[in-house]
Amino acid sequence: MRKEPLLPYHFCTYFDANYLTRGLALYKSLCSHCGRPFILWVLCFDDETYATLSRLNLPGVRLIAQQEFEADDEALVRAKADRSRVEYYWTCTPSLPLYVLRHDPEVGLITYLDADLYFYSDPEPIYDELGDGSILIVEHRYASEYAYFAQRAGVYNLGWMSFRRDANGLECLAWWRERCLEWCYSRYEDGKFGDQLYLNDWPERFYGVVILKHKGAGLAPWNVSKYHLEIKKGHLYIDNEPLIFFHFHGFRCINEHVVAPAGFKYHLPKIVISEIILPYAKVLLNLSRQHKLPFVDTRNRPHRLRFFIGFFRQQLLLISPRWISLQLWNTSMFFKPFLGIVSLVIKKLTRFYH
Repeated sequence: MRKEPLLPYHFCTYFDANYLTRGLALYKSLCSHCGRPFILWVLCFDDETYATLSRLNLPGVRLIAQQEFEADDEALVRAKADRSRVEYYWTCTPSLPLYVLRHDPEVGLITYLDADLYFYSDPEPIYDELGDGSILIVEHRYASEYAYFAQRAGVYNLGWMSFRRDANGLECLAWWRERCLEWCYSRYEDGKFGDQLYLNDWPERFYGVVILKHKGAGLAPWNVSKYHLEIKKGHLYIDNEPLIFFHFHGFRCINEHVVAPAGFKYHLPKIVISEIILPYAKVLLNLSRQHKLPFVDTRNRPHRLRFFIGFFRQQLLLISPRWISLQLWNTSMFFKPFLGIVSLVIKKLTRFYH
């Protein structure tokens, strides 16, 4: 009996030249693990990103130029005028899935992905959980030591969100877009922060909302310490569920030899460093060299003294050789209390001499 061809997944994301290697890594991981065809819609926030991706002509990638995205959208252009670059990007988050649904009537379900996700297995279990639901969201699932982040970052994370082309999905997207157009700033104010806190009441506000339960989807620096991680037959499992994707929040490329694994001084277990962070750093470095793209993140580069101290406070990580990197990471925990005092002294001396 002849099988019907599988309908493709439709994903959308956005990034600028600063995240080009991350966007390519996301695409590469989807190619490696998606069990069915997919289309990745990419909103390019600068000409360099659009030109690079046009040149690469990647199968399954559909490019959206910023000018095309903003055309005939006066409300979005007005909002752009009083927001920083990052705030404008956040403002665009709900408008991107709506744009895809509006421009391609064949898309029945659209999934937004943050560009700093990387997949390790087929996302099919996520779609299985959605079932006939209209909207799928993922909790942050904070470890207890980071639970206080919920006030500012919200209950739900925006890394993966799915919206069906039905009354519930479209109502949710339209409502969220209006809220982001009204207010979307990088500060906490009246129960709002960026585009995130608007999601907190979606299960009560909208019908058809599914909250994902799979522990392997949404693993991130803020929750990894609460789970038991182990390798089985070459694959990483989270409390006996396979890792589907990891969210590389706060990951920074310092130079071609050093990365910052995560921000906010998150505690990352050794298995995450060895099986997730180091391989991801090498993927980004290889993509940078292969396509002649910048690797270093120019923002938030540490001062020279803080650079060296960072290795002993588990804030910086040597990309290779692997054994030295892991050994340094293991022994650094013993230096943390001492280096906290050293950092304080350095900070005071820096202020005194400046």
